[in-house]
Amino acid sequence: MTGTNGSRRPARAVRAAHSAVVAALLTTALAISLAAGCTTGREPPTDDGRTASVKPSPSGTGPTAVAGPVLAVKIDNAPDARPQTGLDSADIVYAEQVEGGLSRLMAVYASKLPAAVGPVRSARESDLELLRQFHEPVLAFSGAQGKLLPLIDRAPLDAVTPGDATGAYYRGTDRAAPHNLFLRPGRLLASAPGAAALTTGFRYGAAPAGGTAAPSLTVRYPAARFTFTWSAGRARWLVSTDGAPTVTADGQRVAPATVVVQYVKVRASGFHDFLGNNTPYTETVGAGKARVLRDGRAYDVHWERPAAGAGTEFTTDDGSPVDFAQGQVWVVFAQAP
Repeated sequence: MTGTNGSRRPARAVRAAHSAVVAALLTTALAISLAAGCTTGREPPTDDGRTASVKPSPSGTGPTAVAGPVLAVKIDNAPDARPQTGLDSADIVYAEQVEGGLSRLMAVYASKLPAAVGPVRSARESDLELLRQFHEPVLAFSGAQGKLLPLIDRAPLDAVTPGDATGAYYRGTDRAAPHNLFLRPGRLLASAPGAAALTTGFRYGAAPAGGTAAPSLTVRYPAARFTFTWSAGRARWLVSTDGAPTVTADGQRVAPATVVVQYVKVRASGFHDFLGNNTPYTETVGAGKARVLRDGRAYDVHWERPAAGAGTEFTTDDGSPVDFAQGQVWVVFAQAP
């Protein structure tokens, strides 16, 4: 596929993932049953998302996920872009600061693909470092600053804009551009790769000892804020953005099981928007402090990501790993004090 600027490379990771699924179907005893549940990338996605294709495990004890690329989507978080679509289906939601002190989201999908996601917006330089933890992820975005495009082309990911896959994107009619561009994930991936593709370094299990009761926590950017309020009834953190409940287009409250406030260095990058505002660069490789929210409690922990190709480890003061609660994870990058 070729984009409007002629420099976009083919979506090779998408085709490779599709080929791997087809090969698995032809070589396993599950071929007939799996073929009945698989669809091509040209068919519209189902309303309840897609599950990962399976193959026999090496030990023969049961099926394991066929790992393919995760889908990362840059999602608009300006007031005119809310409510968003498909945000509650993401395995991980990253929140970062962008120009003017506003916020933008990147949602990562592996366990299932929703019927639609959006509004889709442009990529930032920080995304390239953050996405290196995954194996050739598919990045869906609306475009990028002209000088950034060559860096995106050289990055080990599969960049897919509306010019690369016109049938995968559409314009909604209930809001004005640029807040009305949406993606049909089923047009990019034949199926969800499964949780095994989430090579983030995150661990899941019992809560660590200690912590303090935390009914709510607010993270502030210069011109945006997120508040996470614990709901004992749902055993989830209810998200609010700029003081209003964060809900999806179908009225579902966004409610992750774990929230990570990761304190990082946010510095100026070499890029600017069309108004001349500098684009912040969020450094996600390194080490620092973080606050993990789970089960109604807050834990002050350490984070470390030694290289861009590695995931992030979270540990307590004594070096013990910190486990997250099962379910969606939000990671909010905040300026280190």
